[in-house]
Amino acid sequence: MLFYLLFICIFVSDMRNNTAKGFAIAIVAATGLLVLVVAGMRMFGDRRAHVDVDRSRYPVVGLDISSHNGVPDFDSIAAAGVDFVYLKATEGISFHDPAFMRNYVAAKRAGLKVGAYHFFRFDCDGTRQAALFLDDISACRLDLPLVVDVEEWGNTAELSTELIKERLESMVAMLVSFYGPVMIYTNKNGEARFLRGRFGDIPLWVCSFTDPPVSRRKWLLWQHSHCASVPGVKGKVDMNTFNGSRMRWAQWLDSVGGTIIRGVGR
Repeated sequence: MLFYLLFICIFVSDMRNNTAKGFAIAIVAATGLLVLVVAGMRMFGDRRAHVDVDRSRYPVVGLDISSHNGVPDFDSIAAAGVDFVYLKATEGISFHDPAFMRNYVAAKRAGLKVGAYHFFRFDCDGTRQAALFLDDISACRLDLPLVVDVEEWGNTAELSTELIKERLESMVAMLVSFYGPVMIYTNKNGEARFLRGRFGDIPLWVCSFTDPPVSRRKWLLWQHSHCASVPGVKGKVDMNTFNGSRMRWAQWLDSVGGTIIRGVGR
């Protein structure tokens, strides 16, 4: 509205002067103002990575948490109606999330269903990443599939897609052999680049901020927010949902529990 008012004012003034030069200046000024308005909208507008889902359709609520979320109060999280949490355990071939075991113990004590995830590094051998992940969760009794977080953000862009797929396949194969159920987390770009034509039997945890989520295949979990507010977590937290009713959730948990390979200490 401000853009049009300014344009009209300048245009009328220039019409009075009856000069082509004044009209040209008006066009330039109006165009510049339009650019500033658009830039301001992009900078200060609502760009939240968030979708409010229909809880009558998707009643199961989950969070994914790492050391970046501080020290969560899992009792408050559970009391707020959250059903499950995924905790970051490892990354690449050497990084251990320092909060993983503390979060695991507290989340289990609070009665939440607990899973673990690994941030996949494109530039690291897949079997070595799997070995690190399996070692970190070896003392845990998890309730959910292991998750491999596959995304271009935070990863190198210098490696070929085929090499990355090979490393991902070797990691997934090792996790299936030694743990059992595995899931892959990614967004639409990762799905198109790394999952197309492969991993058809591996459930998908999709990250999408549209409703319905953008995905070429059926998804099992949907991360629909990076900025949710949940009692027990200081600041914003990622929120997820399960694709189904509470009855289907209970059935799925039973099926997953029956396929987890329980090693010594687990």
